Amino acid sequence: MFRSIHWPSDAGQHEELLDRGGYKRPAVTLPGYRRGERPANYGMKLPAEVLTAAEITRLLEACPRRGPGGIRNRALIVVLWRGGLRSAEALDLELRDVDRLAGTITVRHGKGNRRRVVGLDPPAFAVLEQWLTVRSKIGVPRGAPIFCTITENNLGRRLGAAYWRQAITRLGQKAGIEKRVHSHGLRHTHAVELMRENVPLLVISRQLGHSSLSITQRYLDHLEPGEVVAAMQSRPWPIGGHRLE
Repeated sequence: MFRSIHWPSDAGQHEELLDRGGYKRPAVTLPGYRRGERPANYGMKLPAEVLTAAEITRLLEACPRRGPGGIRNRALIVVLWRGGLRSAEALDLELRDVDRLAGTITVRHGKGNRRRVVGLDPPAFAVLEQWLTVRSKIGVPRGAPIFCTITENNLGRRLGAAYWRQAITRLGQKAGIEKRVHSHGLRHTHAVELMRENVPLLVISRQLGHSSLSITQRYLDHLEPGEVVAAMQSRPWPIGGHRLE
């Protein structure tokens, strides 16, 4: 799909990848982009930020409704949010991993190379199916990852992790969301929503692909200290009927 040319330079030979149209590929799409570099947030302890239903709605609405890019990005957001997948797990999905009738997605190589099957609700599947229909119409090869590149000269390659990190950040900004918007935040949101819906801890743990219930419990305690907040809000005011102004 790509050809490489070598340009002489003072430092030796420099390899540059071109697409089939002969145009230079953007750096963010190149294999190994920023490999070996520390992320900009290296060493920072960033708070877990759970999105509200209103913020998720705005994030989805920030994806253009026309054009395959917007439809693909909206489907990817929904899979991350309603399936609780890690970013790499979602980007690795293939058509064979999706069972529409059973309402399941198979993660073949999760964290620790563990395989698991997650559930996806019908409305979420409907959004994913919109992308699968468009994907077929634009001629993406069946063996390509579900969430793939869509440009004419670069059709069907795995969507790059660096590209997606930038894309979801831009969508969050476009949606006017003040919180940090990133893929793992959608996984956090999924976990908290399940807890608020009183889904059993064992089910949440299996959906998220945790190796033990204790990990899931710590995960949820970190994300949503609901009992602590409820206890503090129910405390009696000790100064009679007086209010401080």
